[in-house]
Amino acid sequence: MKLIIAAIKPFKLEEVREALTSIGVRGMMVTEIKGFGSQSGHTEIYRGAEYAVNFVPKVKLEVAVTDTLADQVVETIATTAKTDKIGDGKIFVLDVAQAVRVRTGETNDDAL
Repeated sequence: MKLIIAAIKPFKLEEVREALTSIGVRGMMVTEIKGFGSQSGHTEIYRGAEYAVNFVPKVKLEVAVTDTLADQVVETIATTAKTDKIGDGKIFVLDVAQAVRVRTGETNDDAL
């Protein structure tokens, strides 16, 4: 099993969710986050004063999938979330040692 963590632009969330659902992803966790990468934030003007925004709003997706589906999920997120502008995000893939569905006690691939 793999845990895929993706940080994407917030306005791309619904499009990515629909694309993942269409390839068979049955669930995901979504968290609103702030962060920075190579773009290092930006400046904004509020009530006539310019100030630096050091952290940019993003959405973090966490998707646990079987090993066979992992590459397709990564590709789907990458192509759907892409805007060709700085700050499109990152995707990380981690190994999952164990998964348990609390309600039924199913484990590993069956729990997904």
